[in-house]
This record gives sequence, C-alpha cells and structure tokens, in this order.
Amino acid sequence: MADLTGKTALVTGASSGLGAHFAKVLAGAGAEVILAARRESAALEVRQAIATAGGQARTLCLDVTDSASIRDLGDAIADVGILINNAGVVRNAPALQQSEADWDAVLDTNLKGMFLLSQAVARHMRERRRGGNIINIASILGLRQAGGVLPYAVSKAGVVQLTKVLALELARFDIRVNALAPGYIDTDLNRDFWYTDAGKALIQRIPQRRLGTLDELTAPLLMLASDAASYITGTVLNVDGGHLVSGL
Repeated sequence: MADLTGKTALVTGASSGLGAHFAKVLAGAGAEVILAARRESAALEVRQAIATAGGQARTLCLDVTDSASIRDLGDAIADVGILINNAGVVRNAPALQQSEADWDAVLDTNLKGMFLLSQAVARHMRERRRGGNIINIASILGLRQAGGVLPYAVSKAGVVQLTKVLALELARFDIRVNALAPGYIDTDLNRDFWYTDAGKALIQRIPQRRLGTLDELTAPLLMLASDAASYITGTVLNVDGGHLVSGL
C-alpha cells in the first residue's frame, strides 16, 4: 500500500462515482484530501465517510468550467501535491444530433477545465519547488472509437495529448503528469444499463467478458500517485480488461 502521509490531494468531481472512490482511496493511504465539486454540499457525505474511516478531508466549491472560479482558488490549492483531474460529463446522441451546447458542455468540463486547473495547481507546485503529481482521468474512448459519444471521445483524446505535453513541459520542475484510462466500470450511475440487451452485448466485446470494478482502479491510482512511480511521466495507464487489444 502506498504511503501518502503528509501529502495533500485535490480530487475534482469528488462527490460521487469514480471521484468519491479516488478520494477515499487517497485518504486511506494517508493523504489529506480536498473534495472539489460544483455542489459543495454533495461532497459532505464523502467527507463524513472519510472521517469515519479515520482519514482527513475538506470540501471545496469548484466549477472547473468557470475560469474565474479557478482563479479565485488562490491559496486554497497552494499546498496541493497530488491533483486528480476527474470531473467529467457525457452527452449521449448520434453525432448529427449533438448540439453546439452539447459540445461546449462536454469539452469545457472534460478538457478545458482540466487544462485550467492543471495550470493553476502546477504554478503552485513550481513555486514550492517540491515537485508534484498530476493524474488525469482519461478513458479508453479517447483511444478507440464508439458511436453516440462524439464530444466525450474527442475530449478524452484531448486529455491523452494534454497529459503528454504537460508531462514534457513540467518534467524539469519534477512535476509528473500521467493519465488513467478506465474501460467500462460498474458504478451506481450506469448499473441499470448493463442489464439491458445493449449492455450485455457490450460486455461480451470485452476480452475478459466482464465489467471492471471501482476497486480494480485502486492499485493503478495508488501506483501513479506514489513515489514508487517517480520515474513514470507522460504515461497513459489502461485499466480495461483487455478492451483496447480486442480484435476487430
């Protein structure tokens, strides 16, 4: 188990789903976690769960699509040593039915917001001269194609390239930048879909013939977050049951 004692980690989209899980994992490894969400009240339950387990967490109201919201963070992010860029949205519709508003909502949250927050946090990391660690949550849909999620897939492809370019530029400051690319993970938000005929068919296209679990993202996250990965930067770590190597 990684030891993150003494480190402060900021997790966006931390009020539910993957973000809540990542926050609990980091707190369990000893980090003080900042739970960032648009609705700060929504993160209170996660904070309570972390506190009950003996961890440390605080909440932060943050809308990653609002550049002013990020600029106003100031010293609230000055001590962040680990940034988990997890906030994301999706709009499901065929490409010809996606609206400009759909495109903007997804790209602003998934890519522009990630860039702006990474920039703000990395500036503090550079000034402290103690290095840092940024982990961007990408997706296998940024590396392969699927219908009905064009803005999402484009945004996640952008996350992959954002990760690599930031890794190149920030390495001189001992700031590592990597991405975690989950495949299809069973969560409360998507569980009903997997019981449909379309969901069952999709599962059969995964080489391992099953969904991933939140717990199966724990070790990859902790590895990237820990000093054990100190020579790893610019990497995209796929956690997908072999989906990306499946045949045509």
